Amino acid sequence: MSTNGRQRLVEEKPKMADANGNIAITTAELAQMEQELEQHFAAIMSILRIDPADPNSADTPKRLARMWIRELFRGRYEPPPRCTLFPNRRKVHGLVMSRGIEVRSICSHHWQPIIGQCVIGYIPGDFIIGLSKLNRVVEWFSRRGQVQEELTEQIADFLQQKLQPKALGIVVVCRHYCVILRGVEGDEEQAVMVTTAWRGKLSEDAQLREEFLRLAGMEVPDYVKR
Repeated sequence: MSTNGRQRLVEEKPKMADANGNIAITTAELAQMEQELEQHFAAIMSILRIDPADPNSADTPKRLARMWIRELFRGRYEPPPRCTLFPNRRKVHGLVMSRGIEVRSICSHHWQPIIGQCVIGYIPGDFIIGLSKLNRVVEWFSRRGQVQEELTEQIADFLQQKLQPKALGIVVVCRHYCVILRGVEGDEEQAVMVTTAWRGKLSEDAQLREEFLRLAGMEVPDYVKR
């Protein structure tokens, strides 16, 4: 094979990334992915012996393909949200908290929903961030296959790099339907996972972490107080 031929094969190989990664992709590539995925979903339904003439399922492959690419996994293909920063003119040095940020994600292991909320708090350095941008950052990282432990760290790393705060804390509390829907022994309350990430002063100061969790409306575990 010629050098040019080998080069074309390399160039034509689809871009790949981890389930919770991000890929720069063109509109044409997205359309092609959607078309191919529709065909594969139709094949899956055929294997499951679902009659394609069933009116309730007739357009399901198309709906599924669009949903996974344009909605559930869109954070894999969209560029990161723009984070509007403002100067910390008043030298704010207390915790700035945002609670009730929705998390809507998909478990990488079984492709079932992860549903919950995120709390973000930080002590500003030179900048503060537009409130809505925190929601958009969480949504961007959530809209892809995820492991909650990694999701929490991704959000923290991204905001730490953008904001350079003196302290940063992330708490994510989610219900995992890969446990609930599969009939794993236990109830919905036992399918809840809590993950945290601490940066700067919040990683060093147990009293500050206690204040953070109190403001977040969460019970403060004994190990945080020590």
